[in-house]
Amino acid sequence: MNRLFRDIIFNVLLVFVIPFVSCQAAGGSDSQMGDSIADKAGMTVKGVVTDASDKPIEGVVVNDGSNFTLTNDKGIYYLPTNLQQSSFVTISVPAGYQLPSTSGIASGYYAKLSSDKKVNQCNFTLRERTAPLSEFTYLAISDPQVKNTTQLGRFSEETIVDLKNYATLHSDKEIIGMTLGDNVWDAMGLFPLYKATVSNLGFTIFHTIGNHDFDLNYNDRHNTTDTSGNYAEKTYESFFGPTDYSFNIGNVHVVTMKSIDYFKNKEYTTKFSTEQLEWLKKDLSYVKSGSLVFLNLHAPTSNRSTDGSGNISNAAQLMKILKDYRVHIFAGHTHFYENEEVTSTIYEHNIGAACGAWWAGGVNKDGSPNGFLVVDVKGDDVKWHYKATGRDLNYQFRVYKPGEFATQPGYLVVNYWDWDTRCQVKWYEDGVLKGTMEQFQDEDQDYITMKGEASGYRTLHLFRATPSAGAKSITIEVTNRFGEVYTENVSI
Repeated sequence: MNRLFRDIIFNVLLVFVIPFVSCQAAGGSDSQMGDSIADKAGMTVKGVVTDASDKPIEGVVVNDGSNFTLTNDKGIYYLPTNLQQSSFVTISVPAGYQLPSTSGIASGYYAKLSSDKKVNQCNFTLRERTAPLSEFTYLAISDPQVKNTTQLGRFSEETIVDLKNYATLHSDKEIIGMTLGDNVWDAMGLFPLYKATVSNLGFTIFHTIGNHDFDLNYNDRHNTTDTSGNYAEKTYESFFGPTDYSFNIGNVHVVTMKSIDYFKNKEYTTKFSTEQLEWLKKDLSYVKSGSLVFLNLHAPTSNRSTDGSGNISNAAQLMKILKDYRVHIFAGHTHFYENEEVTSTIYEHNIGAACGAWWAGGVNKDGSPNGFLVVDVKGDDVKWHYKATGRDLNYQFRVYKPGEFATQPGYLVVNYWDWDTRCQVKWYEDGVLKGTMEQFQDEDQDYITMKGEASGYRTLHLFRATPSAGAKSITIEVTNRFGEVYTENVSI
C-alpha cells in the first residue's frame, strides 16, 4: 500500500474518532466554568469564552449567522437566535489567541446548534498566544476538485506533498491554509477521505464551500422549501462547519463566505444573499476602518478577461461594504489565473486551481501551472508568489520559442501568470535590451496541447516579441510588483 494512502486511512480513522457534538466547540467541553449560565429572557443561545486557565475573555465577537454580540467582562454572551434558521454559533477568534484546530483542521471556533433545545449553551476555550504575531504565511489553495480516489491520489501525491514540504521548510513561521472551494467534485462520499488527506499538514487549514461541495439532491439552506431538515450544504457543514465565518491573525481580519446561490442538480448562480451581505456588514462593524482584510470566496468578483467568467452578480454591493478597508480577495472557481486591482484598496487574486484543468494534466485553462498561492504577511505588508506544483518559487513564467505557439508564428511568447499592471516583462537579444514585450490576449498553447482542443478562454497575461534573423539567444526578464526579478535565457 502506498505510504501516503496508508497515512490517509489512519487520518480517516481520526476524523471519525472526533465527533461533531451539538452545541460544543470542537475540542472544548459543554461548560468550562462548570455551572450553567443563567437564562435571559428572549435569548436562546448563551455561553462563555474562556482561556485555558478558565479566565474569561472579554470582547470576543460572537454570531449565529444573523445576530452579533460581544462577550462581557465575565466572558459571557447571549443571542436571540432563531433556532429553526441558524445552524451554528461562531466566534471570531481574536488575534491574541491561537487558532484552534483538530488534527490540523480548523475547529473549536464554532458549535452546532440544536433546534430541539429551547436554549443552547455553547462554550469556547481559547489558548492565548505567548507573544503578538507579527509575521505569518497564508496559503490559498483553489479547487482540488476530486471526484474519485484516483484524483484524490494525485492531489495527495502532488499538492499535499508540496504543502507539507513548504511547511517543513518554513517551520519557523506560523502558516495558515485556506481552500477556496470545490474541495470535491459533487462526490459527498469523498469528504471523509478528503478531510483525512488535508489533516496533519503541519499547519491549520480552513475551508471555503464551492459549487461542487453541495449535495445534488437539495437546494441550499437559503433556497430550500424542504421540511425534513435537509439542505445542500449540510454534509459540507458536518465536516467543516459554517460557510460564513471570520477570525483574526496578526494585523489581518480574515473572512470566508459562500458566494454560490445553489439549487439542486448542479444549478446555481454566483451571488451573495441579502442576508449574507448584512452579515458581512455586521462582522466588519467590529473591525477598525482602514484595517487589512482577507476575504475568501469560491466565485470571483472582478475578472475582466473574455467574458468576466464566474463573477458574482452583486459584486458592486460587496465593494461598497469593503470600501473602507484594505482588502485582498482570494477566489477560485474559474480554473485560470487573473489578478485584478479592483480599486486602490481592493485587490483580487483569482488563483490557478490545484487540479489545473480538472486533473487532465499540469496546467489550468490559461496555461498557469497547477499550484497554490503563497502570501507572506509582515505587519501590514503583504507579498505573494504563486507556487507551481513540484517546482520552486522561481518558476513564475513559461517561455515559448518561435514556432511553439501555434497562433503566433515567428514570435517568442511568454506566459506570466502572476502579472498585474505594476509588473514588467522585458527581453534581451544576444545580451542587448530590446525593450518591453508586447502584451496580447489569446488562448494558451500548453492547455490546447494538453487537451487537444481550445478552451475558449483567452488570457490577458501573454507577451510576445519577434527575434531578429540570426539571433542566437533571448533573455526574458520579469519584474513583479515587489521589484523582484526573474530571468530565463533560451537559445533560438
